[in-house]
Amino acid sequence: MAADEGDWLELSTPTGGVIRVLKAAHPRARRLRLTVTPKGARLTYPNGTHTAQMTAFLRHHADWLEQKLGEFHMDAKPLPPLRVGVPTSFPFRGDEVALAWAEGPYPKVEHEPGRLTLVIPRPHTRALMVARGLLASFFEAQIRRDVSRWLPTHIPQINAAPTALRIRPLKSLWGSLDTRDRINLDLALALAPPAALRYVLVHELCHLKVRNHSPRFWHWVESILPEHKEQRAWLRAHGSGLKMQLDRLVADVAD
Repeated sequence: MAADEGDWLELSTPTGGVIRVLKAAHPRARRLRLTVTPKGARLTYPNGTHTAQMTAFLRHHADWLEQKLGEFHMDAKPLPPLRVGVPTSFPFRGDEVALAWAEGPYPKVEHEPGRLTLVIPRPHTRALMVARGLLASFFEAQIRRDVSRWLPTHIPQINAAPTALRIRPLKSLWGSLDTRDRINLDLALALAPPAALRYVLVHELCHLKVRNHSPRFWHWVESILPEHKEQRAWLRAHGSGLKMQLDRLVADVAD
């Protein structure tokens, strides 16, 4: 069952655990939406939604919610925050890279095998924000370069093309296709092996042909990317760690 505690709902899971879900009204929400991030579970709902509707929705998705929270390893040790001048490391394109810092006349990212260097002018009162923006732009550019190489191959295969490509951090998804045929990709995919990024791209391209996850949809994916199951399994096993890494690098960074 679920219990209402102000801004939180408590859900008893099928395995005997208790999950706390943050609830938040949104003036533009049209339906209930449940998301899971490294910070926990969140239920967004339209204004006027009765608590009974929310609790019923959570019970219906209890198995999924417990599984997703487990994937994020909520008891795992938090990642160290990004700090100006302090070297660290993180995954990039499936390999661990070192992050170094340097001074220069203008902000930029220098990339060499196994190493990224953030060049930031000094003194700079907003150095951390600049560093975060540099990394976000660098990750997006890498994804766009990969996608631009693959689209000429895959568009003829499905005889359809997206109207636009948008890349940004996504809370719980890796990608989506909206009603205007625009593909959205998670910025965290820059940290994954290119094969995993390619799987997500193919997945969303195939939704141009089939808007659901029926056998017909998966037949399209299989025909274009026979190894898709391997990449899907990799994202399930390692994806939560990638999203946590992205969060500390470009979102919740500390001074």
